[in-house]
Amino acid sequence: MNNKLRVLQVGCGGISNNWLTTLKGREDIEIVGLVDLDENNAINKRNDFNLTCDTYTDFEKAIADTTPDVVIDNTIPEIHHRIVTTSLKADCHVFGEKPLADTMENAIDMVKTADKLNKSYSVMQNRRFLKDIRSFQSIIEKQMIGELGFIGASFYIEAHFGGFRDIMDSPLILDMAIHTFDQARFISGCDPISVYCHEFNPSGSWYKGNASAVCIFEMTDNVVFSYNGSWCAKGNLTSWECDWRAMGSDGAARWDGKSAPWYEKPSDTQNMFPAEYERNIIDNDDNYEEGHAGCINDMIDSLKKGIPSQTDCKDNIKSLAMVMAAIKSSKEQRKVYINEIIDI
Repeated sequence: MNNKLRVLQVGCGGISNNWLTTLKGREDIEIVGLVDLDENNAINKRNDFNLTCDTYTDFEKAIADTTPDVVIDNTIPEIHHRIVTTSLKADCHVFGEKPLADTMENAIDMVKTADKLNKSYSVMQNRRFLKDIRSFQSIIEKQMIGELGFIGASFYIEAHFGGFRDIMDSPLILDMAIHTFDQARFISGCDPISVYCHEFNPSGSWYKGNASAVCIFEMTDNVVFSYNGSWCAKGNLTSWECDWRAMGSDGAARWDGKSAPWYEKPSDTQNMFPAEYERNIIDNDDNYEEGHAGCINDMIDSLKKGIPSQTDCKDNIKSLAMVMAAIKSSKEQRKVYINEIIDI
């Protein structure tokens, strides 16, 4: 592989700003083309970022003309399968926005295609690259609270998006919970086994579909993950990163999604009901970029090293399976095992 990667950006909506900012800032990246169904979007993006590449409305022509090493997929979920599989078959690696795919069938086909062609397909999960979540994860990984037994996430946001989310059947679980479910896997180091999910739409909601949900996941290593969320909360709001609690054999940890996480352990282990706990704030000073930039850099650096990225499709499909299993559980009003969705 050449030192400088040739990159084709597909989709020039608002989210592409995050990608192009990071890509243009790297000396080992050459942006060779911009694609959008509305060519004005591509032209405007080219001007905004002072690029000299060609613009296209035809994705296949863009690949043929520019022969990229990497395709960036910033399109809507419904066409991820087409963009990704076409790119992989054209001998390109792919980095894309979440979710991996719109259906499990498409996701499985995409992962199999990438594996068969020995190509990389990595999915954006920007929250893994926040400084505070990495500090929180280190509490669990280093067993500062002993052996993990429970992890819980509360998500309460008043989200007035308008548009397609307002009429979706499962707006919270399908469009947002992938972030939290992936966070839970990252923080705990565990994978899902089963889920029971109850979706509902409370009074006062401005959504047509179920904008609230409660989920209980069985995870590997005998860990339970509990999710309580709403996109139509009207007070006591959490951060978009959730309010997290972890319970271990020796103590407990918290992260409110806004500040540095902490953990507590009883100061007197001989007392059944200790009155005081020792609080320890964890604020790791890791030297890396956060959010989108951190995830994109991990994708590029991993590709250049010839190793899977943290959000490689073979791993990320497990987070998508949690979403699809939760929706299935809610619809069928029963506990659903992840192996009903995918064999992981």
